[in-house]
Amino acid sequence: MTRAFLDANVIFAAAISPSGLSARLLDFAGEHSLLASPHVIEEARRNVVARYADSTERLRGLVLPRLEPVGEAAGELITWARQQGLPEMDAPVLAAAVQADADILVTGDRTHFGALFGKRLRGVEVVTLRQAVERLGGS
Repeated sequence: MTRAFLDANVIFAAAISPSGLSARLLDFAGEHSLLASPHVIEEARRNVVARYADSTERLRGLVLPRLEPVGEAAGELITWARQQGLPEMDAPVLAAAVQADADILVTGDRTHFGALFGKRLRGVEVVTLRQAVERLGGS
């Protein structure tokens, strides 16, 4: 069983696109642990409400119930994540994935996480959505 921490953009995409790769990732819930912190859940919720309000019910009824909530990271982990080149708004994502003992961090954010793709940081490998779907679907 893989422990996959999902970034807000993955949760957002699953809510607004029922046939996309992010929605496909949700099919692995139960077989694998799909983790999310309050920070990423709130960011995804806020963006769905602001940009695709008609997808709010899908987020609440179909997406969020498949996620396993985990705690926010401690301050020293967030400081460490910032030292990896992440901006202040994204450092808590990597830090929470590390604190949750995730195997992978799944993100579509190439701007901020692009330099970290394929790297393993304190046990967490940063992967693209496509890589996550292939990995979880193949195990």
